[in-house]
Amino acid sequence: MEWLNSLFIEHSALQAIVVLSLICGVGLVFGKIHVFGISLGVTFVFFAGIIVGHFGITIDPQMLHFVENFGLVIFVYALGLQVGPGFFSSFRKEGVTLNSLAIAVVLTGTMLTIAGSYLTNISLPDMVGLLCGATTNTPALGAAQQTLVQMGVSEGKPALACAVTYPLGVLGVILAVIIIRKFFVRNKDLMIKKKDEINKPYIGAFQAHNPAIFNKSIKDVASFSHFKFIISRLWRDGKVSIPTSDTIIKEGDRLLIITSEKHVKNLTVLLGEQEDIDWNKEDIDWNAIDSQLVSRRIVITRHELNGKKLGALRLRNAYGINISRVYRSGVELLATPELTLQFGDRLTVVGEKAAIENVEKVLGNVVVNLEEPNLVAVFIGMVLGLAIGAIPLSFPGISAPVKLGLAGGPIIVGILIGTFGPRLHMITYTTRSANLMLRALGLSMFLACLGLSTGGDFFDTVFRPEGLLWVSIGFGLTIIPILIVGIIALKIMKIDFGSVAGMICGSMANPMALNYANETIPGDNPSVAYATVYPLSMFLRVIIAQVVLMFLL
Repeated sequence: MEWLNSLFIEHSALQAIVVLSLICGVGLVFGKIHVFGISLGVTFVFFAGIIVGHFGITIDPQMLHFVENFGLVIFVYALGLQVGPGFFSSFRKEGVTLNSLAIAVVLTGTMLTIAGSYLTNISLPDMVGLLCGATTNTPALGAAQQTLVQMGVSEGKPALACAVTYPLGVLGVILAVIIIRKFFVRNKDLMIKKKDEINKPYIGAFQAHNPAIFNKSIKDVASFSHFKFIISRLWRDGKVSIPTSDTIIKEGDRLLIITSEKHVKNLTVLLGEQEDIDWNKEDIDWNAIDSQLVSRRIVITRHELNGKKLGALRLRNAYGINISRVYRSGVELLATPELTLQFGDRLTVVGEKAAIENVEKVLGNVVVNLEEPNLVAVFIGMVLGLAIGAIPLSFPGISAPVKLGLAGGPIIVGILIGTFGPRLHMITYTTRSANLMLRALGLSMFLACLGLSTGGDFFDTVFRPEGLLWVSIGFGLTIIPILIVGIIALKIMKIDFGSVAGMICGSMANPMALNYANETIPGDNPSVAYATVYPLSMFLRVIIAQVVLMFLL
């Protein structure tokens, strides 16, 4: 039985890999189990580690420290890459309101955390741990622990505090949504309120009956308007063509136009009449619309096109084709000349078959290139993130310089590379599955180590008066901020309940609660609001945990 001892008990690299792999595997399996429609997902790895640690199984401390930190860096950097493309755009228009409310949730919880530390005997590191558990935010916990290490502070057990409050953190958000709906929402508030989706194209057919545009070029007609639209096809005398900017519009021309839904009325006024046909159904066979033109989806896989403007390619003039839509990360974008292309974009191209085949050569369309992971951007990005995280920053009132650390630096660089990389012709594309794989791998490693290191004291803490106090305070940190901000958003700011619920779930980074909201609230407003506030909220949670400890400890 000596080989079993070497696998599970005797400290070695082999033993560390076996123990951590088992913790991750078991945790991920049990994390898929749903209880009342709720599952913990990858977070169950944390509790699997706690159970293993409770039974006295340990691994080499240096190995534990390395795997924990490396997993954290992988996770936060991949998270930054994921939220980066939508991070800055989330501040536009209605996103400003929702993000302001999400910031209010974050700041309210932070202020309650600081006040709780002063009003009780709980140390600030433990209170920050309670906040991380109450908001189900393990990246923030990792950032807080790194800050304590670089400050040389050994006071408190934030990981243990996080573990104690985490389960009610998951349920508390769902409970808050239920309370708000029960006492503050009327049935008519649940009616779907459609939002203007700036980037989501709308397809409509129009007829030219406005004498003001007769015998004028499309370029001249476009100059009359202050909104963007793309003419995909033009029917005249039974023939279909791809119009250019110099095409002259005649009376009775039928035009298939892609624009934003909010501009449909303006286009109807401009052109004269909209046809009563729904062109936005997913099951439309575009190649059966007419026999002269075909529609094909082409993927950008040529690296030199990354970061270029669509208009700079001059594909319409050179090949006589039209690009009507662009799909990126599951989002449909309007194919305007100013659109910056990214590696992996899928373009809907309309034109003659021979012309489309030529365009295909220009754009690449070699799908196998997308399946090759671009690990250069991942490793270089992590190096840059760690370098920025190691820069000492001096602030008034703090004697020693502070650093962004292993969590703050990589997430900032990940966001910046995800946002601006394509504009600098950096290939930052990773498939959704590859990004999920990186995040799940990194987070699993981090949570397994975190649980293993806190497992020895977990049950002793929970079942004593101190543990009950922690659970109560953690539940308060979960439910109080979102009740306050949620009621204000609903009753004073008159925001629809679906968007309020999505904002609450996003500000607390709680996908389990979002799943509940999506199942009980009609429409997609919860998901839209969640996606709008999630990037900034996640970033703030990671950074603010460090800032509180740096300035107040």
